[in-house]
Amino acid sequence: MKIHLIGIGGIGVSALAQYYLSKGHEVSGSDLVASEITDFLAKKGIKISIGNYAENIAKDLDLVVYSPAVKKDNPELLQATHYKLQTKSYPEALGDLTKEYYTIAVSGAHGKSTTTAMIALILAKAGLDPTVIVGTKLKEFGNSNFRSGGEVRSQKLGVRSYLVIEACEYDSSFLHYSPKIIVVTNIDKEHLDYFKTFANVKKAFKDFIAKLPRPGEPGYPGFLVDKYPEKVIKKIKNILKVPGTHNVSNATLAFQVAKILAIPDKIILKALSEFKGTWRRFEILKEANKVKGPKGYPSYTLISDYAHHPNEISATLKAAREKYPNKKIWCVFQPHQHQRTYYLFNDFVKTFRSVPIDKIIITDIYDVAGRETKTINKEVNSKMLVEKINKKSVSYIPLCDIEGFVKENIKLGDVLIIMGAGDIYKLADKF
Repeated sequence: MKIHLIGIGGIGVSALAQYYLSKGHEVSGSDLVASEITDFLAKKGIKISIGNYAENIAKDLDLVVYSPAVKKDNPELLQATHYKLQTKSYPEALGDLTKEYYTIAVSGAHGKSTTTAMIALILAKAGLDPTVIVGTKLKEFGNSNFRSGGEVRSQKLGVRSYLVIEACEYDSSFLHYSPKIIVVTNIDKEHLDYFKTFANVKKAFKDFIAKLPRPGEPGYPGFLVDKYPEKVIKKIKNILKVPGTHNVSNATLAFQVAKILAIPDKIILKALSEFKGTWRRFEILKEANKVKGPKGYPSYTLISDYAHHPNEISATLKAAREKYPNKKIWCVFQPHQHQRTYYLFNDFVKTFRSVPIDKIIITDIYDVAGRETKTINKEVNSKMLVEKINKKSVSYIPLCDIEGFVKENIKLGDVLIIMGAGDIYKLADKF
């Protein structure tokens, strides 16, 4: 098959592109800007086009997959419709795959990527050879967000092909999936630009849970994991390398999924003890030492983190304080999307007033293509957020000025956390 993916630089779509490539299909894709993800895919043999143009769509394509962020008037999508090609959204295409596998779907407002990664690594360690589509990059997968798996035979469970996926609730995407096991890490006031109310968020999760196999249906009994087995928490705390109580919760969920699949405790705990974390989830890029760093910087610890919701920020920064109790901790935060900042404004204020961090810099809000409105953009900005927080340790600095400010003020042994879901991670390269 010849398959083209619009928005191929996205973390989910890029994993799906690699899946198609692993199955021998001819794969191409486009995105608005080049990135390390598009560069990675190009090296794998996927034809990448930068920019969305009608000429990227050939008449002989068998399937065109598009990111949920792609608008209906996208020139490539319009051209595909004009040629009467088969088109599917990313959730629809991934949903098709979930019907072909014994699928474990990890959902929740926070912790999806880490929990998905933990489950995937446990299954791989146990020889279950899972196919994995995850919203972050893993060193164990060759710094990729995808793992190609195969069919395995078990005396207890029979012949199976496992698929472990991250199931996002935005746009009710996860309702396209057909899982045998559902993991719900937590439910929170997230994606309110789509759901509008928390009640709608909870309803979407209830509808998702209802997709588990029923009595008499293939795959029954289905399993819902939303519990923390107390007896293993102590063991997990002792072996886990990634910090924070939220990661203990993620690990206990992964543990329980593994027990459903009859994986021995010894293998589960060994896999969890070897888990080094994921891309931009409390990712320690360098540790402080006594030697001066590049560009005249004193040596300090540099951490990159994806947190962008108030509760994620709180959990991450509390974990940082637990790990570095006597260090001065800096946080450079880029709010992600005007609508999220607008709907959760008071929650952001409460979080940044209470977190145990010495210096917080908030820079301009990252605009998310296809998910912003001009009205809300005018009603909220980072300066307004800092003014409302009204705390001496919290300040607004434009992104272009942060490097110089940090260089002049950071001291030997300090901890610097670069935080946000937008392009703020590129700032870490400058440090």
